[in-house]
Amino acid sequence: MKNLKSAFLVLLLLASCIPSKSQDSKPIANAGLQVAGGKIPLPLELKSPDGKLSLRFNLKDIGNEKGCPVYNVSYDGRPVLSDSRLGLLMRIQQLAHDFDIIGRNTSSSDTNWKPVNGERSTIRDNYNQLVVELQLTGPVPRARRLTLTFRAYDEGIALNYTLPKANNWLYFDITSELTQFAFTGDHQAWAIYRAQADYAKSLMTVSKIGPGAERPLTIKVEDHLYVAITEAQNAFYPRMKLRPTEGSANTLEAMLDAESARGGLINGSATGKTPFTTPWRVVMVAESPGKLLEQNYLVLNLNEPCKLEDISWIKPGKVIRETTLSTVGGMACIDFAVKHHMQYIEYDAGWYGPEGDPESDARSVEPKRQSTLNLQEVINYGNSKGIGVVLYVNHAVMEQQLDEILPLYEKWGVKGVKYGFVNMGSQFWTAMTHEAIRKAAKYHILVDIHDEFRNTGYQRTYPNLMTVEGIGGNEEFPTPLHNATLPFTRFLTGPADYTYCWTSNRLKNTKSHQLALSTIFFSPWQFLFWYDQPKNVPDEPALEYWDQLPTTWDETRVLQGDIGRRAVVARRKGAEWFLGAIAPVDGKFTIALDFLEAGLKYKAKIYSDAPAIAAKPDKLKANTPPAISTTSSMPGVRIEEKNVDSKFVVNADISANGGMAIHLIPVVKKSNKK
Repeated sequence: MKNLKSAFLVLLLLASCIPSKSQDSKPIANAGLQVAGGKIPLPLELKSPDGKLSLRFNLKDIGNEKGCPVYNVSYDGRPVLSDSRLGLLMRIQQLAHDFDIIGRNTSSSDTNWKPVNGERSTIRDNYNQLVVELQLTGPVPRARRLTLTFRAYDEGIALNYTLPKANNWLYFDITSELTQFAFTGDHQAWAIYRAQADYAKSLMTVSKIGPGAERPLTIKVEDHLYVAITEAQNAFYPRMKLRPTEGSANTLEAMLDAESARGGLINGSATGKTPFTTPWRVVMVAESPGKLLEQNYLVLNLNEPCKLEDISWIKPGKVIRETTLSTVGGMACIDFAVKHHMQYIEYDAGWYGPEGDPESDARSVEPKRQSTLNLQEVINYGNSKGIGVVLYVNHAVMEQQLDEILPLYEKWGVKGVKYGFVNMGSQFWTAMTHEAIRKAAKYHILVDIHDEFRNTGYQRTYPNLMTVEGIGGNEEFPTPLHNATLPFTRFLTGPADYTYCWTSNRLKNTKSHQLALSTIFFSPWQFLFWYDQPKNVPDEPALEYWDQLPTTWDETRVLQGDIGRRAVVARRKGAEWFLGAIAPVDGKFTIALDFLEAGLKYKAKIYSDAPAIAAKPDKLKANTPPAISTTSSMPGVRIEEKNVDSKFVVNADISANGGMAIHLIPVVKKSNKK
């Protein structure tokens, strides 16, 4: 394994050091490179396009160290971050103090682009940029250099480091970053230390956060001012986590994760060849938690545009897992998928043998199962019905057989793979996982990644990356409080595979809650009926919501957001809207439908919680519709139809473990013309 890792790392290091092309930009008037000769006045200031966000860069003396690069951030005149240090430490040198500024450059960019699988059909990428060139004091011709790039968006700020080839050694070994986030007070934060951890226990203050905090990390700076710290465009660098800065109150710093995917307590390192640019460190800023979620496209904007010329084969959709690992089960899932307007079925762990057994071979069905599972027959049947087959492969297979299984699966007619229990944290495993995404694209294979992996916007560059886990989903049966925290924490970094359930007795919430989550939570691949088999799913009217649910969107609105207490999200596909609402706390409130097109009438189907046992129609109250879907194990779903418009207000009454989902369809008047 050591030889494999060394060879793989060297190849990817060389590939990664090719400078990426910058996006087209419009230079700011009178901007340009200013070089030493005329002293560059400090501090340097960078403002967002709307002028509300302001970043200031300076060189300051800190303790016995002189010329330390620092930055601070304010929003609308209110401090977000006080002076926070920047710099890199390397094995045989430092790039953290004793700097002079030798140049600066300012520019701006304002473009629009269309995601392949998005929460909105068009995304605006609008920022102002400041590039600062630093050089260590000493003999000028030989002194080491470091370039800092800052971007200010209306949605937040971002920064990264570049090690230019000039004046630096050809190879480098970064042992740690000094990227700090210095808060002005001991603010509330929602911190976890594992990507799949329970957010119900995450609320604490900044001073209580320990080493290895997960990103994104959401922090309430003050009323109507929230931030989230995360990273973007990391396909070849250690995963960033966060830890407290020793000796600095209420200050966190970037931590380069090491080999262990489970610990995150050991600092990692990054090696490479100059020129080299690190991933973006991002501070998302908004006046409300809901606005943070609405503006999560900032992470995508900090990634490179799509590199695939042909995207016609990339199809989003809904997926059902086949739990019996058999031909009969696969055929039943395909028929179920057709009936319920789904697009994929997935064979999970075990189809090629025990996933933890190094002898298991993902190039064929496990010999013991071949009498009951004819995989090719299932794939052919699915493709004839327009239903694709997705295959699970454990990380051991991904690491050892990837170059064999991907062309083989394309030949079989497989549409996607799910990489399971991938290793992560270190630079090596980050690089390998992203290489597995790129290689899958070569063979027209879509990708889902489990378990602890959280992406950093790479789905913009390689949109065959449909979703990732990195979430405490229904496999762990979380509480509603956890679910009401996820939109404003985990989902700021991109789509998540939540694995929804329908009939499981272990759920801690209702079916209406499940319907609502499928709209609140975004994923181009939505895995539904995770613990369900087609034969155990009754024909319930409530399932029509999932039958008609899209998985990508033209527009997203966060109507209400209160972390851990309430989430109300509306999403539009074409002319139709889907709305999900959950409220573990304070479930009686109103939902204004003023996002609807003015002057247009809509038919609203409202799905909410009903009693566990359905009353007979003649016993129902006059204002209660008879369409109630129930099981004996949990409350059913009440379906109510109303005619509404943009002036209509829904009176929600949601239980702590319940939910509400609404499908809004424009009413088109019939023409009198013959």
